[in-house]
Amino acid sequence: MNKYGILGFPLSHSFSQKYFHQKFLKEGIENALFENYEIADIAGVSSLIQDPDLKGFCITIPHKKNILPYLSESTDAVKKMGACNCVNIRNGKLFGYNTDVIGFEKSFIPQLKSHDTKALILGTGGAAAAVQFVLEKLEIDYKFVSRNKTAGNFSYEELDKNILDNYKIIINCSPLGTFPKIDEKPPIPYQFISSAHYLFDLVYNPPLTKFLSLGKEKGARVQNGYEMLKIQAEENWRIWNKT
Repeated sequence: MNKYGILGFPLSHSFSQKYFHQKFLKEGIENALFENYEIADIAGVSSLIQDPDLKGFCITIPHKKNILPYLSESTDAVKKMGACNCVNIRNGKLFGYNTDVIGFEKSFIPQLKSHDTKALILGTGGAAAAVQFVLEKLEIDYKFVSRNKTAGNFSYEELDKNILDNYKIIINCSPLGTFPKIDEKPPIPYQFISSAHYLFDLVYNPPLTKFLSLGKEKGARVQNGYEMLKIQAEENWRIWNKT
């Protein structure tokens, strides 16, 4: 039995396991199993990979960055952004990839407009690194936003009408608003959102987070993370099964 899975903590509402179970049934893929590996301490990966049937796994919060020391090799993208969300196991060695990049890029581009030249990235975790990578590729200027002020970036308290008038793209890379805490939202001044804005939320459950809902009320373009997850899941599968 070929095994695959997702590594993270917690995994109570994992997209991946349900997606791959349905994929295996729909496509008649036999001899394959996808499991949730709910590991709080990344050191647990050492025992996990002792299973000879495990062919690869994807990675979510909070391990996209702390998996790096366990990788034998990684792509240039992983090295540049310092985050990995897909591991292929070959001969007992871990090879790291980042499929957040292709997932975000392909789901993000369709709603882009010519005036979308500056972006705010809400959050600074592993997913934010992939977003940063894509924005640089697309030559879109960006600033990170976090609770604490850092050099060259914004704190949430600094955000005002002037900043939001200049930064038409707002990308939520934080888990705020994820089920079951659906009333949570990034603390931005939503009163300054307009129809010129594009709000992208990496959260997929619920489909319309409070962040997106408040933007939609202002006429903004909105996109959740579901399409991104589907695209990267298929890319993970391709990586795990390439020869």
